[in-house]
Amino acid sequence: MVTEPELHRASGEQLDAATIYGLLRLRIDVFVVEQDCPWQDLDGRDLDPATTHFWFAAPGRPAEPLGCLRVLPLADTRRIGRVCVARSERGRGLAAALMRAALEEFGDLPCVLDAQSHLAAFYAGFGFQVCGEEFIEDGIPHLPMRRSPTADRCALG
Repeated sequence: MVTEPELHRASGEQLDAATIYGLLRLRIDVFVVEQDCPWQDLDGRDLDPATTHFWFAAPGRPAEPLGCLRVLPLADTRRIGRVCVARSERGRGLAAALMRAALEEFGDLPCVLDAQSHLAAFYAGFGFQVCGEEFIEDGIPHLPMRRSPTADRCALG
């Protein structure tokens, strides 16, 4: 019997050691190991009280995330990043459900993200539009994207 994963949400200051360890491990598994992209994921923002984390985990196992994303506050904008799903869990719609949860929470606030270029259509499905030139980050092509009904420029951050 396959159990449905549970959605979790916490600010940086609400994360316990086991959960932040699990979130960081998942991000390293996907971004560093799987994508063969050595980079410094630890940027000092994960434990910030204003940072919001969303993740899915099997029932009763919140410290073992299956997919996650992080939202950072930037003045009147939110930056979505670190969106990833464990390889074994892909195709279940977890990334889309994470995006919906984050966007529901932040309502009509403008949101920005830097999408890996091959995922631009995925983010466009949530109302994001490309708002700048493609750039290379850690060897991977990215596009700056923004979701806002009234703004047409990218926020920095």
